[in-house]
Amino acid sequence: MQTMARLTSAYHSARVEEFDANSRYVILSDCHRGDGALSDEFLKNKNVFVAALDHYWREGFTYIEGGDGDELWEHKDFRHVFKANRAVWTRIKPFHDAGRFIKLYGNHDMHLKFPEYVRRNLWTAPDPDTGDMVPFLHGLEPVESVVLRHRVTGQEILLVHGHQGDFANDQAWLMNMYSLRFFWKYLHAFGIKSPSSPVRNSFERHKVERNYVKWIRLNRIALICGHTHREKFPRDGELPYFNSGSCVYPSHITGLEITGDAITLVRWRVDANEDGLLQVARRVIAGPTPLASFDLKRPEALESSG
Repeated sequence: MQTMARLTSAYHSARVEEFDANSRYVILSDCHRGDGALSDEFLKNKNVFVAALDHYWREGFTYIEGGDGDELWEHKDFRHVFKANRAVWTRIKPFHDAGRFIKLYGNHDMHLKFPEYVRRNLWTAPDPDTGDMVPFLHGLEPVESVVLRHRVTGQEILLVHGHQGDFANDQAWLMNMYSLRFFWKYLHAFGIKSPSSPVRNSFERHKVERNYVKWIRLNRIALICGHTHREKFPRDGELPYFNSGSCVYPSHITGLEITGDAITLVRWRVDANEDGLLQVARRVIAGPTPLASFDLKRPEALESSG
C-alpha cells in the first residue's frame, strides 16, 4: 500500500504540463551517467544517446528525462559525472534554454530533489576553455512527477521515475546508496549487480510493476515509469502502464515518444545500413497508438469496466 500512497502523493504534487496534437515529447530514463570508468554502464551507449538527442532537438521535441539520469549513488562528486559527459550536457543545454527540458529525479539521483544541490552543480558549470564558472542550466528545477494533461479532452498521464513505495529505493535510499557506493560499486565494475535492485531481482521488479497496475486500476489514470529497466507498452486489453526502459542495455537505448496524440515505444542502436556502414538508427518497437485509447475515464471505458 505504500506504493499506492506514494504515487497518489506524486500525482497531487506533480508539475502539470498541458499538451495537444501538436505537442512532441520524448521520454528517456535510467541513463545512469557515470564518470567514464569501468563501472559506467552508460559509456557504451553514450554516442547512441547523443545521436538520439540531436534527432529530437532537430524535430522539435521536448525532452523529459524520467529519473536516474545521473549515477549519483556511485559518484559523490558530480563534477566527475559532468566532465565525463560533456557531449551529453552540451546537447541538453539547448533543450533547457528553449524551455524544452523537464528533469525528473529518481532514486539514483535523489540528490536533485534538494534545490541547493541543483544550484551548486547544474545552474553553473566550468567553462571548458577557461575553467571559470559560467551559467549553465540556470533555473533548472527537477521534479518528482509530471502530469501530462490534454488541453482538449482533459486526459491525464502521470509520469514518475517509479521508485515510489519501493522501500529500499525510496524510504531507505540513503542506506542503499552507501551500500552501493562502498561495496557494490567495486563488484559492479566486474559485472556483478546488487541483488536488492529491481533490475536484477525479478521478484522485486514484478512486485513493483503489480503495484503500478493496482494504482492505475484504482485511479483510472495512465502511468509512465522507468526504474525497472524493462520497457513496457500495453497490449490490447491491458491497463495503460508504460515503461520507457533504459539507456544502459548492452547494445541499445529505448524511450517513449508522444506525437500527434499518439504514443510510441522506440529503440535506438548502432546498425549496419545497406552499404554495410554503421549508423545510429531508430526503430519502432510498439505503436504508434492513439492516447485516447488509454483514457480510462472516457464514457465507453467506464461502461466496459462495469
